[in-house]
Amino acid sequence: MPAYKVPHIPSLEITPKSLYLSRRQLIAGAAATGLAGLTGTDAFAALNAKQSSYIVNDKITPREDATTYNNYYEFGTSKEDPAKYSGDFKPMPWKIKIDGMVAKPMEVDVADLIARMPLEERIYRFRCVEAWSMVIPWTGFMLSDLLKQVEPLGSAKYVAFQTALRPEEMPGTAYAVLDWPYKEGLRLDEAMHPLTIMAVGIYGDLLPNQNGAPIRLVVPWKYGFKSVKSIDRITLTDKQPATAWNTSAPDEYGFYSNVNPERDHPRWSQASERVLGQGGGFFGGATKRDTEKFNGYGEEVASLYAGMDLIANY
Repeated sequence: MPAYKVPHIPSLEITPKSLYLSRRQLIAGAAATGLAGLTGTDAFAALNAKQSSYIVNDKITPREDATTYNNYYEFGTSKEDPAKYSGDFKPMPWKIKIDGMVAKPMEVDVADLIARMPLEERIYRFRCVEAWSMVIPWTGFMLSDLLKQVEPLGSAKYVAFQTALRPEEMPGTAYAVLDWPYKEGLRLDEAMHPLTIMAVGIYGDLLPNQNGAPIRLVVPWKYGFKSVKSIDRITLTDKQPATAWNTSAPDEYGFYSNVNPERDHPRWSQASERVLGQGGGFFGGATKRDTEKFNGYGEEVASLYAGMDLIANY
């Protein structure tokens, strides 16, 4: 069965253009004050994100599982810690600095991005290196749309990302688990690929703190730690950027980190995965399935790595 399908949207489900424009005006007005008066589902009702053609033919993970079983070490190393200890984190107002090898460096307000960028809902399989996966409906926009605005120079080859560092709001950063702030990176062609999005919501709602509010990267053919959360800086460069897990444990976590059942982690196999929210629980009852190369997105992204040794370049 193909991994994706183009959804058919009946005409009666398409929002009239006049209503859509009025909603855009509503959210644009709220953006000036950081989405004042609009929270959660209300904000996305106003935005009217369209359904994308990138749809996984799998059951969507229950929201409760996706928002209580997370890796976000800035709030703790247990899977339950981010939901427990992120309540004091303040995701709005929020700005992202974009600099480096660009013609037009800028600082952008996330509320403004939510108001004016073309949002889509994309149902992506999201796989972690620990051999568990979820299927999540993300709301976001293509990273390429944002990068085009700063006009990358011809010398730019990579995109570096950085998570905010707020020790007073992120209790996990009191411990030297990683070299804070959290850093990640992509090759520029990976960043410009249409599958790569900047997510601002899940399940039709704004991102919860534990899932990377207010804005995070989602690169669905890579292991989850590549999808850096709560981004406050993006830098284009001609050098491969240092990344958090590759710096911490280079023998275990490579720069590319493409999902690959043929390349095991030194401490466990990557040939299979457990799909959370199916079969009655987390690891004990979750449905087990074979891992797909590139997480099932090979038709779209394999050409990016033509001729590369994906065992050596893990």
